Amino acid sequence: MAKIIETSIEQLIPDNKNFNKGTEYGQHLIEESLRKFGAGRSILLDKNNRIIAGNKTVENAVNVGLDNVIVVETDGTQIVAVKRKDIDLDSAKGRELALADNATGKANLAWDEELIAQVAEQYSIDPEDWGIPMSDPEPDTQEDDSKKDISTKLIVECGDVSKLSILFSELQDRGFKCELKE
Repeated sequence: MAKIIETSIEQLIPDNKNFNKGTEYGQHLIEESLRKFGAGRSILLDKNNRIIAGNKTVENAVNVGLDNVIVVETDGTQIVAVKRKDIDLDSAKGRELALADNATGKANLAWDEELIAQVAEQYSIDPEDWGIPMSDPEPDTQEDDSKKDISTKLIVECGDVSKLSILFSELQDRGFKCELKE
């Protein structure tokens, strides 16, 4: 029988080597989902209450005032399911929650390749076994001189200034040259 413990979110310890840096836009979507639907899935802790999966969810849960945590202790031989007794999947809220769950995961994923490489070497892990291609080292500058510069523009129109601002910040964070025009 699994042991169930009720505790506070302050008892959870974030992963100090989280492979996912997250994105500003993804953080926004997670917070919006938590505000609109509440918690929709579980997180994963180790035996010391350190967060293995769900670091960004916990960060945003604190922001929206979700302070209580139910911990289900298991040894990994059973699936732990979160049952939302207030939601029917075949309703607008249920389907939107399913969409939000998938969308937030995708939008908030930004690998910390340097950290992954360090940990992979330390523990003899091959990230490519898990579908994470590691980028090649930066090419020699002599090689760069022979390549042509290609300039491409992306034009984005959006009526929601806050969404546009978040996208603008995320693109700048990723190293894109951006400018806003009216």
